[in-house]
Amino acid sequence: MFKHKDQRVGVFIDTQNMYYSARNLFKRKVNFKNIVEDAVAGRRLIRANAYVVRTKGEEERPFFEALQKSGIETREKELQEYQNGNKKADWDVGLAIDVVQMLDMLDVVVIASGDGDYIPLVEYCQGRGRMVEIMAFGETTSSNLLDYVHDYTNLSENRRRYLIGPILKGGTKKVTKGKTKESAPEPEEEKQGFFMATDNDDQEENRGRRLEF
Repeated sequence: MFKHKDQRVGVFIDTQNMYYSARNLFKRKVNFKNIVEDAVAGRRLIRANAYVVRTKGEEERPFFEALQKSGIETREKELQEYQNGNKKADWDVGLAIDVVQMLDMLDVVVIASGDGDYIPLVEYCQGRGRMVEIMAFGETTSSNLLDYVHDYTNLSENRRRYLIGPILKGGTKKVTKGKTKESAPEPEEEKQGFFMATDNDDQEENRGRRLEF
């Protein structure tokens, strides 16, 4: 797809999809800063939103602040916990509404997610004459979604750039296209919260290089 510097770009990050894909596939964390940089690709960044979940203890607050310091806005939603022990944190609708509301300011919509549920949103954006690009890990990207988009970046093909941090501990997940089914996490991972993807714990692996989240 042809890209030029005058295109206005909006980047919308499904943080939960990115986090669980990286943890499940590679047991690593995500370098969101590099994802946004490559999504923009030298064009005009209008807005970069990361859709995140806030737990009651707010252990993930340093991660949110790291995103914000790098120019990525956080859209926060509190994790819903039910009496039966189930937890829910779904930003799909909220992300879609934000995209629709911002379309008049954008030429290109970049969605960081491989979830096939975004197909109706992609079709709507294209019907309004916008270009839609997807950035996601190939193993958890819906093949149907790829049939609709103008450009696709498979993050799995450049793990050094898009992954960061030491090998994570935690439960394994069954991976299917565009979806992941989680098992119980290790206690330490639960304490860290859902999206602790900073690289403060990556000093041994990245000694001598500038730290990024």
